[in-house]
Amino acid sequence: MKEMIYSRLTDVMEKSRIKTEEPMKAHTTFRVGGPADFFVSVQSTEELKGILDVCREEKLPYYVLGNGSNLLVGDKGYRGIIIQIYKDMNDVMAAGELLTVQAGALLSRIANVAQAEGLAGFEFAAGIPGTLGGAVVMNAGAYGGEMKDVLEMVTVLTGDGEIRVLKKEELELGYRTSIIAKKGYIVLEAVIRLKKGNGAQIKARMEELKEQRVTKQPLEFASAGSTFKRPDGYFAGKLVQDAGLRGFQVGDAQVSEKHCGFVVNRGNATAAEIVELMKQVSDKVMAEFGVKLEPEVKRLGEF
Repeated sequence: MKEMIYSRLTDVMEKSRIKTEEPMKAHTTFRVGGPADFFVSVQSTEELKGILDVCREEKLPYYVLGNGSNLLVGDKGYRGIIIQIYKDMNDVMAAGELLTVQAGALLSRIANVAQAEGLAGFEFAAGIPGTLGGAVVMNAGAYGGEMKDVLEMVTVLTGDGEIRVLKKEELELGYRTSIIAKKGYIVLEAVIRLKKGNGAQIKARMEELKEQRVTKQPLEFASAGSTFKRPDGYFAGKLVQDAGLRGFQVGDAQVSEKHCGFVVNRGNATAAEIVELMKQVSDKVMAEFGVKLEPEVKRLGEF
């Protein structure tokens, strides 16, 4: 079965970009995760369509990955195809106050291009360790800014292989959600509208936000970013801290000593340890404060 699927994939793309039994710990910012049956890196919409045809016809599950942030893959890995849209689809094109960006472009790169073009409004995203595609799907945000503030339109591929262009008002952008997430669409590219600004001031603001991140976030350890969603009326990290869980560990998984909103991998954490730690943290916060913590980190694969 696997040999047949591999053969079909080689009809769609080069063998050099098809991997089998690929450890997902090499492709997530958590540095955790067992092997995926197939891992493919696409470089065009046509390739992507071809892979989705194989998935549909062979009834294979698939998951679209960017930089692997905000993701926890199980220790037993993933049965199906991981489709990575990343460095081979990362063009950023500027025209006036608009940036047209492919889904695989890192947010940090987009912010640098915007700064170089003297375009303001994307500084908030400069330190988010993800790609445009993932940021659009979850309406990523930081420091008072969100993707919904800058998106003009998004080109997506539907599960049926149809290319659609969604205008801002069609995106249903909310707190860490969008119509794209609800429908399971795949982001191909987006148009971002920014404002003319002063390049030096934009760079200064990016440096200021970078300093805040370095000072307040545990960037020295692998993590998936903020572990829990912000509950209404509360801050997740503050609840975890007030529950006395700063530095709490299960194996090599730990509540960050620097910022309690982050669970970090101190080196050799397993997905099982991270899941158990998150459960114990959530249970303790519920017992102490009656507030339910919902995970922001997405789980994928077999645990």
